[in-house]
Amino acid sequence: MNTQTVQATIPRPEHPNPQFRREQWYNLNGTWDFKFDFGVSGIDRQWYIQTEYDHTIQVPFCPESKLSGIEYTDFIPCCWYHRHFSITSDQAAQRTLIHFGAVDYEAHIYINGQEVCVHRGGYASFCADITNFIHIGENDITVCAIDDVRSMKQPRGKQSTLYYSHGCDYTRTTGIWQTVWLEFMPETHITAVRYYPNIAETSVTIEAHVQGSGTLRAEASYHGEPCGSAQVRCENSTAFITLKLSSAHLWQLGEGHLYDLVLTFGEDRVESYFGLREVRIDGMRFMLNGKSVFQRLILDQGFYPDGIYTAPDDGALEKDILLSMASGFNGARLHQKVFEQRFLYYCDLHGYMVWGETGSWGPDTSDYTTYKAIEPEWLEIIARDVNHPAIIGWCPFNETWDIDGRKQDDAILEQIYKVTRLYDPTRPCIDTSGNFHVITDIFDLHDYEQNPEIFAGHYEDFKNGTGPFIDAHADRQHYTKGLPVFLSEYGGIKWAPDKKDNAWGYGDAPKTEAEFIDRYDRLTTALLDNPNMMGFCYTQLTDVEQECNGIYYYDRTPKFDVSIFRRINTKKAAIED
Repeated sequence: MNTQTVQATIPRPEHPNPQFRREQWYNLNGTWDFKFDFGVSGIDRQWYIQTEYDHTIQVPFCPESKLSGIEYTDFIPCCWYHRHFSITSDQAAQRTLIHFGAVDYEAHIYINGQEVCVHRGGYASFCADITNFIHIGENDITVCAIDDVRSMKQPRGKQSTLYYSHGCDYTRTTGIWQTVWLEFMPETHITAVRYYPNIAETSVTIEAHVQGSGTLRAEASYHGEPCGSAQVRCENSTAFITLKLSSAHLWQLGEGHLYDLVLTFGEDRVESYFGLREVRIDGMRFMLNGKSVFQRLILDQGFYPDGIYTAPDDGALEKDILLSMASGFNGARLHQKVFEQRFLYYCDLHGYMVWGETGSWGPDTSDYTTYKAIEPEWLEIIARDVNHPAIIGWCPFNETWDIDGRKQDDAILEQIYKVTRLYDPTRPCIDTSGNFHVITDIFDLHDYEQNPEIFAGHYEDFKNGTGPFIDAHADRQHYTKGLPVFLSEYGGIKWAPDKKDNAWGYGDAPKTEAEFIDRYDRLTTALLDNPNMMGFCYTQLTDVEQECNGIYYYDRTPKFDVSIFRRINTKKAAIED
């Protein structure tokens, strides 16, 4: 099948991973057969060998969404997908992988009636080698997705555990919610890569994992101009190449200078890119390429009115970044969700810094046995996204509250922090955003006080160096003097003049536009003027369903003149160079 023809007729046709692209791939989005399995009995009934379905669905949109064609928003404990795909003789002569951008939560994958893969985790991407399960001509793929957000055994993020959306919990996402695709490659091929940029040496070291033996070659270019190449012979599964670059173009805020990279290994060819940048902590300052940068972040939850977790089209991904930048923000906390790789590509492209996070709410953090539901998927997420220059830190948890009087098991947070830093020592890690910190590189706080004078008073002694800040959780977490301080959630000012009966937000809503802007200005300026504050993250970019505290409405139209926010946000921060 011609990929270009497919791309003209299916939803979300673009290649889902701009950082690891092969020419031969086959997008499986579009119309699939679909059916509910409310009794979660389909596996016992061997539905993986049946082809009788009573619905169709548009993949990659979840069945709760309007764009899926189903729009069923009550609990879906299990559902099934099925479709045919064709394999040519040329494709059958190669290795074939099937990729899933994300399936929530437990995915059983069948090819021609045989189970080829089981994956647990609703946010991490995964793939399976199906070479030995396919044949020339028509083949069947069947997916069973099991999902129980009420179990306290799986991460759910902001998906509601009630049958309706309420407060800051929203419509659920079940099953396939990112692109599904096939990829074809020779027997000798590259399986994974990792990049280590070095701005002092104007170089990048490439760690490549390969299948087979041969010569690995890397060629870098910048805007079409060659700027470095190298090769190395590889006789085992791993190779390292250090590529000296002839010209330096640093990845920086608002200017995502990206180098193109072509990797070849035998007959295998992969197109990729990387950014030349460095992040580190220096005392209480966050440093980007050796310069102190104040983090002017927005909380982005990545929900869409018609697609819920899934953007309706590729342009919607980039648009959210541009809307944020137009309001004077230089990055985002990607809150309680793992965003798809194309979103991260646009962050890379536009020089928009983000924190790598996940939908950690759900598992009972007082029970160490739930560690097994957290760590494997979190490591998959880091491995997938570690090469994105836009990701400037990791934050595996958010607000790890006690549950029914049971305190969090600190060992869970400590262990996740340690494995994160072990896997990636190049970025800072916040163990849990807001509370309750155990071990962290940055001490972050959440503060939704709406009175600007009281809010500023929480940090006045800290600003003047005469005492600590006010921490609502001081009985459970303790600030170590000298750690960077980051107000990673604040504001959340409610504004919903046309939605008074079903609008949720923090505190009392302003009565006028002028009051809203004044409150925003005074809250934000208190943080910018504090020489001991590393950054802020305002809640939030857009309204989400009944939560009405966005800078933009849920449909992405602005509530106010965004130039006002840009003027406030771009004031020079006291901690900046």
